[in-house]
Amino acid sequence: MLKKLLAATAIAALAYAVSPADAARVKAGCSGDNLSKTETMIENMADGEGKIVAQKEIAAAQDALLGGKAGVCAAHLSKAMQASTAK
Repeated sequence: MLKKLLAATAIAALAYAVSPADAARVKAGCSGDNLSKTETMIENMADGEGKIVAQKEIAAAQDALLGGKAGVCAAHLSKAMQASTAK
C-alpha cells in the first residue's frame, strides 16, 4: 500500500513539474509577434481558398489568445501557417 502511495505521489510530482514547462512553450509559440508575422504572410498570399482558410484560422487564434487559451491559440496559429504555405 505504501509503495503504491509513493508511486502515485512521484507520478503527480512529475506531472506537475512538466506541465508549467509545456505551458510556457505553448505561450511562446502563440505571441503577438508570431500572430503579426503570420498575418503579414497571409496578406501577401494570392487570393483564393487557402487565403480564406488562413484568415479564419488567424482570427480564431486571436480570439483564443485574448481568451487566455494559449494551447488553442497555438493550434489555430499552426493551421494558419500551414494554410499559408500550402499550394
